[in-house]
Amino acid sequence: MSEQNRSAFVSDYRAARDRLIQAHAYDPAQEHDACGVGFVASLDGEPRREVVQAGIDALKAVWHRGAVDADGKTGDGAGIHIEIPQAFFEEGVERTGHKALSGPIAVGMIFLPRTDFEAQEHCRCVVEGEILRAGYGIYGWRQVPINVGIIGQKANDTRPEIEQILLATNADTPVEEIERNLYVVRRRIERAIAEASINEFYICSLSVRSVIYKGMFLAEQLTAFYPDLADPRFVSRFALYHQRYSTNTFPTWRLAQPFRMLAHNGEINTLKGNVNWMRAHETRIKSDVFGDAVEELKPVIQSGSSDSAALDAVFELLCRSGRSAPMAKTLMIPEAAGGNATMPESHQDLVHYCNAVMEPWDGPAAVAATDGTWIVGGMDRNGLRPMRYTIGGDNLLYVGSETGMVPVDESRVVEKGRLGPGQVIAVDLREGRLFHDGEIKDWLADSNPYGKWLGRTTKLDKLLQAGRAEQPRMDPAELRTLQVCSGTTMEDLELILHPMVEDAKEAVGSMGDDTPLAVLSDKYRGLHHFFRQNFSQVTNPPIDSLRERRVMSLRTRLGNLGNILDESDEQCDVLLLESPVLTNGEFTAMRRHLGDTAVEVDCTFDPNAKHALSTALARICQEAEEGIRGGATHVILTDEAVGPDRAPMPMIIATGAVHTHLVRESLRTFTSLNVRSLECLDVHYFAVLIGVGATTVNAYLAQEAIADRQRRGLFGDMPLETCMARFKQAVGDGLLKVMSKMGIS
Repeated sequence: MSEQNRSAFVSDYRAARDRLIQAHAYDPAQEHDACGVGFVASLDGEPRREVVQAGIDALKAVWHRGAVDADGKTGDGAGIHIEIPQAFFEEGVERTGHKALSGPIAVGMIFLPRTDFEAQEHCRCVVEGEILRAGYGIYGWRQVPINVGIIGQKANDTRPEIEQILLATNADTPVEEIERNLYVVRRRIERAIAEASINEFYICSLSVRSVIYKGMFLAEQLTAFYPDLADPRFVSRFALYHQRYSTNTFPTWRLAQPFRMLAHNGEINTLKGNVNWMRAHETRIKSDVFGDAVEELKPVIQSGSSDSAALDAVFELLCRSGRSAPMAKTLMIPEAAGGNATMPESHQDLVHYCNAVMEPWDGPAAVAATDGTWIVGGMDRNGLRPMRYTIGGDNLLYVGSETGMVPVDESRVVEKGRLGPGQVIAVDLREGRLFHDGEIKDWLADSNPYGKWLGRTTKLDKLLQAGRAEQPRMDPAELRTLQVCSGTTMEDLELILHPMVEDAKEAVGSMGDDTPLAVLSDKYRGLHHFFRQNFSQVTNPPIDSLRERRVMSLRTRLGNLGNILDESDEQCDVLLLESPVLTNGEFTAMRRHLGDTAVEVDCTFDPNAKHALSTALARICQEAEEGIRGGATHVILTDEAVGPDRAPMPMIIATGAVHTHLVRESLRTFTSLNVRSLECLDVHYFAVLIGVGATTVNAYLAQEAIADRQRRGLFGDMPLETCMARFKQAVGDGLLKVMSKMGIS
């Protein structure tokens, strides 16, 4: 589209919108910006030019879902992912002076430093060296034709040198093996370039199956910038496209989407936790298909990645290790199963298995992804991003952020629909077979006896069947002494703790906090106060935690941090809790079940010793590490040894320090962290402890305070077990409220 035509199009669009506003048929307040994402796929399994053209047209149609710079030409990023047109690149091979061999041509789409010629040449040498070391031949480099005149000044100033390297492969080697080898080669290249501190280098794709064309231009400029895509020889069974709208990163050429396997619309609100847990999982990653080369794939998520790039990196690892794209999506972004009574039991078993393997990547999200043999579209469990589909009479499937992206003859439409929360639509590109949500989940659920595997899971409720005795263990004098030690005041008991039992809800108060900073206060202020304003500030609205129980859960698993690339019944050897909040009775039952597999670490210290706190912290970390190296699979951090000569360490410090230490020592996935805290009283303290790494939390002194108040009749004739159940419910609801602010399910 020329600049003149684009201006006319925008003018007509605005005039039409103004007419709708005047007719009260449209309200601008309802217009929301978001990424445009989708794909087109052939349902007969045949590569077609119509697929590529439809993908290009769809991308141009979602131009309004991307941001535009003030120059009117620089965009956030747009791109398309298609299969490699072998006929087109055979000509490219001939231009290098070679003749294409019998094996398929592999293509690397590479961004090189444009202005630093020494760095540019170093990158080429690294790329060629690693490819040759892996046993592949090199036909040569191809300068990708581009039209820089149509992009904005800012995009051009940061534009990389865009080249393709053409590789020779062996016709006798399975394509899947070549893809896996090239994945390892790419990671070796990336590591070497990173060690050379060259930041402008990026591999968009290195594959024998597909190639990605992307950049910091507007969606409608795709074919104008990359004339290759207008060539009729560009045929494909799929075309995956994306128009980016930056929300948590600045636009750059490398962060334009699609990434190596997926394109993503939305935000991953659990990103920091997912990245940290992935770093912890790396210790136990093993795979027969990678062998020793698995060490070269670490870190799986590279620094500087956006949430979408991080999601893609883990998705790619799962697929290259042998999982299909539909399974990788289900594993990383599972459907909610807890409150869905209509979900088939086999599907529930599949979801519960996925939850036992790794942590969900949660947040309002829609994804389109391909592993070369499958292409899938899917929603996260909330369903807060749109994804619609149309099956046309031309035997093509159109999936995308909105309807009408590609004109389709309505008289020949076979089917229309939309994906709901957690749903998936998939196409097996090899067989040319379409799977709707129920069909693909039936197929996945039948791949392994997940229901039988889940029989190895132990539920805490079963351990409590012998009795839920919540008997007090402290006399009033001891209780008062420990309350003074922990800084608990009568105001805390009356205004915070009492309503949590009486009303089964977190106490409601003013948002204002006029108490002085800890360093300026005459009163003790717990460390948890420091975190009061550390909440998520993203573009998504909070989830209604009262209404959305179908997608929100406090379920916690102990012992589920094994090899995420494995697929076996041993991954279900976990202890399942309905909540990370444990009463004294529940903790006692859990402790009895854990037996010798748990090591207890004293989190108190001698306040009169030199460098008392730092020395004690080092000891605590060391004892936890030694316990794990000695075979313990659970760590219990407790300050119960508090006394006249032993001061309690703030459990937030102890928990965060041990968690971080174990991650650094590559031991975190070998254990759970279970905290017994003297100081923990309100919801915020529970939330902070969980946020810094605690698996479970037992506020034993708070329970003793409740027992004391119940004994004195302050809760009427309410039994102690009911008091504790209401306290636990109040904390659980409060944790859901905290998570809902972050858009976490």
